[in-house]
Amino acid sequence: MAFSAGLVATVSAARTADPLVVLLLGPTGSGKTALSLALGAQFDGEIVSCDSVAVYRGMDLGSAKPTQAERARLPHHLIDVASPDEPFTAGEYSRQARAALQEIAARGSLPIVTGGTGLYLRALTEGLFAGPERQEALRERLRQTAEKRGSAWLHRILQRLDAVRAENIHANDTPKLIRAIEVCLAARKPMSEVLGREDLARDPLTGFRLLRIGLNPPRAALYERINRRCAAMFAAGLVEETRGLLARYGPVKALDALGYRQALAVVRGEMTEEAAIAAAQQGHRNYAKRQMTWFRREPEVHWTAGFGDEAETVQAAMCRVKTAR
Repeated sequence: MAFSAGLVATVSAARTADPLVVLLLGPTGSGKTALSLALGAQFDGEIVSCDSVAVYRGMDLGSAKPTQAERARLPHHLIDVASPDEPFTAGEYSRQARAALQEIAARGSLPIVTGGTGLYLRALTEGLFAGPERQEALRERLRQTAEKRGSAWLHRILQRLDAVRAENIHANDTPKLIRAIEVCLAARKPMSEVLGREDLARDPLTGFRLLRIGLNPPRAALYERINRRCAAMFAAGLVEETRGLLARYGPVKALDALGYRQALAVVRGEMTEEAAIAAAQQGHRNYAKRQMTWFRREPEVHWTAGFGDEAETVQAAMCRVKTAR
């Protein structure tokens, strides 16, 4: 009995010794950046961005990156690490972000992961399905097929290749449909069978304790902030930024991101700026809904109903971090 108690105590101590990582979750416009800066200043933190657009250099206004002044206050990671014409996958994000966590913890600082890209967060914490490598030529053909015939056509193809997997992917989810078809063709077997292989299991993050803090402010107030933010992006020169990116890189996939997509329509004369702002506002509001649906599936999240720049929210988050440390 004494041996068992001692073993439990040893294991418990080892777990406690693992460095803490704070994960700030929440929809766009909820104040994650402000909260991350406040926590970082209080606990000697460094920020690890979790945003699929902020990784690209030159895509500043539409991604709502922390300003240069904000970045000067604390070290920031995974911002401006790729060119817009370079593919940057969730797997690559996980690799670089995990390396950043190790480096930050080795310095004795607190890693604070903040951003709204749910897939990137899941890749970081849980790892990703390690199926066949991406085949860009095949992907491009499937993308062109989807543009000509619609994503429902891809869904019917997947139903013939893997009816089980097709049941779990919405007919409008083009990226997932493309990946599923790609895996089926590369593996020469249904993706649902490939997913069951133990040697392709996910690789969850280990060696850290995770504290998830979620922001879920009132919807009406959140939408008002989103509307103001979108209008401010255009007023600050989003159309001009997009025009410059198009001239330098061409119509790259990165420009399909929210905000840039609408600004690109203005550049091409397909939409007035007023209409583009309204479309961007609606798109971001819809995106906020999808983000909350995704983040509600995250385990053990300490949710708060405030914005990240409100004193009460900041104080509550600081208490959470202090207790966890």
